Amino acid sequence: MTVAVVLFTSDLRLHDHPPLRAALRAAEEVVPLFVLDPGIHAAGFDAPNRRAFLADCLGDLDASLRRRGGRLVVRSGPVEREVRAVVAESGAGEVHLSAGVTAYARRREERLREALGDSGVALRVHEAVVTAVAPGAVTPAGSDHFAVFTPYFRRWSGEPLRDPLPAPRTVRVPEGVRGGPLPARDAVRGVSEGVPAGGESAGRERFSRWSRSGLARYEDRHDDLAGDGTSRLSPYLHFGALSPVELVRRARERGGPGAEAFVRQVCWRDFHHQVLAARPAASAADYRPRRDRWRDEGNAGEDIAAWREGRTGYPVVDAGMRQLRHEGWMHNRARLLTASFLTKTLYVDWRIGARHFLDLLVDGDVVNNQLNWQWVAGTGTDTRPNRVLNPVVQGRRFDPDGRYVRRWVPELAEVEGRAVHEPWKLPEERRAALGYPAPLIALADGLARFRHARDRD
Repeated sequence: MTVAVVLFTSDLRLHDHPPLRAALRAAEEVVPLFVLDPGIHAAGFDAPNRRAFLADCLGDLDASLRRRGGRLVVRSGPVEREVRAVVAESGAGEVHLSAGVTAYARRREERLREALGDSGVALRVHEAVVTAVAPGAVTPAGSDHFAVFTPYFRRWSGEPLRDPLPAPRTVRVPEGVRGGPLPARDAVRGVSEGVPAGGESAGRERFSRWSRSGLARYEDRHDDLAGDGTSRLSPYLHFGALSPVELVRRARERGGPGAEAFVRQVCWRDFHHQVLAARPAASAADYRPRRDRWRDEGNAGEDIAAWREGRTGYPVVDAGMRQLRHEGWMHNRARLLTASFLTKTLYVDWRIGARHFLDLLVDGDVVNNQLNWQWVAGTGTDTRPNRVLNPVVQGRRFDPDGRYVRRWVPELAEVEGRAVHEPWKLPEERRAALGYPAPLIALADGLARFRHARDRD
């Protein structure tokens, strides 16, 4: 019997899974393998919310494989050691893996190639599994990547996508390959109350439901904070429980402005992947260096703590931060507002905010999280790096009735209408009774400080 191994990483699904399909074509038996890598924990990326969601994904993947006669083999330890052990136990001749762009993913691939090389086992790395279009598939003249989104989107939109692959009917796993127990969600401590169920089944059901009711209205509603018209698919995309190729294909089949706006958001995800593939240091260092003297924990500790806790005195910012803590997710417009407030109004280093988001976000993805933070902070790919989002103006525009604020900031539940965005203007007696803090800083003062710092550059 010929055997191949499929190493699942951030592609926890059976539908549209090119490495699995290639392994099934190449061998009579396949070992579906997931390795609980201690390196993820050592890197500080093993946050409770993602660990709980991962447990759901692995349980769902195992159940789907068992319905097809197979099972998921779960091992714990360094990836290269466990893959090599599984190869030895099964007699596999090939290992299949989805390509990644982070420095960690690249080092993992290098270690695997080195570990397998001496034994003559081939490592097959597959592109366009985690993204719709492979990083580097489209490039501008004279550069290895696009630094501006709009021209990238034009080229990306014309790139032909492969046909999504159906889930296999049967997966035969060789006897004698040992596996450990699946991780359990209820064993994870410190999980936010509102973290949704993970897994391919939950993701596909969510997309089917939302595409029927929300996709057509997405263009008009995706910035509506209270309306919550976004797809909420980002955690499923982060873990690969859904295929970006399939999502783009299905959205385009439905057509219309809403579908076009949704596809554009999927493209943003690919855009960031191709940036980081070309500039891996941008996960921690400024993509476009500035001479900013950012404030940090040493000189802005109280402001940073207030921001993390949702106690800045600016209601729409605090609502976003409290949603993050409760759900492990935040509305995209609120992400922009909270990040702009930290980096440009409080003038705090973007890496501090990015780390806090990674500590809580279920969809906490090194690629998109870090590069979105840089976009807002003015050190990334934004063509208007000095823009500052005013939380009062933004709150009135995207939460005009104040329903989003009142949902997440109960101290302000009795403040009527648009007044909820400026509680400091209420009569003093009523303001004192709310138990809500005064603003950390006047917006004009924050803007003046930012402009002064910018002018030093």
